[in-house]
Amino acid sequence: MPTVSVIMPIYNVERYVERSIRSVLNQTFKDFELILVDDGGSDDSMEICRRITDPRIRIFAQNNRGLAGARNAGIRIAKGDYIALLDSDDLWHPEKLERHVAHLSLNPDIGISYSGSAMIDENDRPIGVSMRPRLHNIDRAHVFCRNPIGNGSAPVIRRQVLDAIAFSMVRDGQQESWYFDETFRYGEDIECWMRMACQTTWRFEGIPGDLTLYRIVSGGLSANTEKMYEHWQRMYDKVVGMVPELAADHGHRARGYQLRYYARRSVRERQGRAALRNFMAAMKSHPLMVFEEPGKTVITGLAAMATVLLPKAA
Repeated sequence: MPTVSVIMPIYNVERYVERSIRSVLNQTFKDFELILVDDGGSDDSMEICRRITDPRIRIFAQNNRGLAGARNAGIRIAKGDYIALLDSDDLWHPEKLERHVAHLSLNPDIGISYSGSAMIDENDRPIGVSMRPRLHNIDRAHVFCRNPIGNGSAPVIRRQVLDAIAFSMVRDGQQESWYFDETFRYGEDIECWMRMACQTTWRFEGIPGDLTLYRIVSGGLSANTEKMYEHWQRMYDKVVGMVPELAADHGHRARGYQLRYYARRSVRERQGRAALRNFMAAMKSHPLMVFEEPGKTVITGLAAMATVLLPKAA
């Protein structure tokens, strides 16, 4: 049985998927299976996948169910003690799995191991921005307010953690285990991390280094900040149901930082009005962020105003 199961959903990513797969096959840690979940796309992604021959690759096909549904399908058939997630347009540093497996093996109370991520553009070029999360002494308030994991391609998770948060749903007449909530089209990551934080006692801990290359694609799924916020609010409502005191004590702070993140995303998309609207809402929700993180907060506000005032490039 493999030590690690790598789950990679595949949906209309013909431009990127081979590089993502190669970044897994080139890992220094070799004891893994790579589960490619064909999520019913319409381009040549799966043809590219089938041309790559490696005995560790398994392909599972289903009708389109979205990112959460594809991850769930892969997790259900995974054989590894650890589950690693990689979106099919992102990349991994060659030592990523080796370092996370060592981290988890040496710390049996840690359930979720993660690291920082450097952002790249459509052509694999660094854009000069990294997610440098808090690594140690993580509690559920940190997960709620600042999401130290950052993105779905960053964590390596013990299988026991996912089994602990699984819930049963009926889909097409079949009883299934869901780990990610398939009713979320945005924010399914943080919703899952919050259930891990609120429903289990497993520790979150990070390791140094930007071991994931997280791709920013203009106009992509994560560019729609209004829809993202609607789903974040649904996640917030779940937190209220699970741990009401967490929402009461930290809800305004969590909302403020989330809205500031949307402002930054809107700046990158040159959506000036959305950027300024999100920034102002962030400051209204948690004005203390200007003292907690003055540099990033001031720069975000100035960038939002500049995006409104300056003409778009032709």
